[in-house]
Amino acid sequence: MELLPVLAAACLFFTMAMFCSGLFDLWRIITTKSVDNIQFPPFLAIKANNLCWLGYGCWKPDWTLIIINSIGAALQSLYILVYFYYSPAKRQVLLEVLTFLALLAAACGYFCYFPDEDTLLSRMGFSCSSLTIMMYASPLIDLAKVIRSRSTRCLSFPLAVTTFLASSCWTLYGLWLKDNYITVSNVPGIVTSVVRLWLFWRYAPGRDNPHRPLHA
Repeated sequence: MELLPVLAAACLFFTMAMFCSGLFDLWRIITTKSVDNIQFPPFLAIKANNLCWLGYGCWKPDWTLIIINSIGAALQSLYILVYFYYSPAKRQVLLEVLTFLALLAAACGYFCYFPDEDTLLSRMGFSCSSLTIMMYASPLIDLAKVIRSRSTRCLSFPLAVTTFLASSCWTLYGLWLKDNYITVSNVPGIVTSVVRLWLFWRYAPGRDNPHRPLHA
């Protein structure tokens, strides 16, 4: 049995599960009609990551990358529109979106500068890897808060699990294709997911007090 289609299907499934974790935030925004405690920049960062990998997949070409990042970019566009609709600070959100579009246009101009296809693909692959590593590393910002409060309330367990499975599948997929850009960029996803899962185990309710007192 050919392994590549199995790996591609696993990448699509688990990455879709990871992307759909944002639907919980979307549902909370719609039901509460508020964007309190939900940060906007991560939506733009993930969309930038999707668009970069989409371009890389188109140039390679790789239909697994094209399909999943097209879906991811569409979902992030939906999240951005809903966030903008319910945000009281629409001017700030619009300014961030316009800045994102300006940077995107500059990136397109930069990549179009290289007429050689191999150079273009390598520069685009490096950019995709850098964005993905930063995306996977961003949850580590909350580590100090988790350790200080001894609570994992600010972390998402389903997201940690789906990120671990998706990044593991993409690492294997990159190894099979001998694509170092895919492989290297997803290894940090495995590491950060393991750290978050360990935190869920370490600060689980009752973890520090496993023996319940006897009632008289």
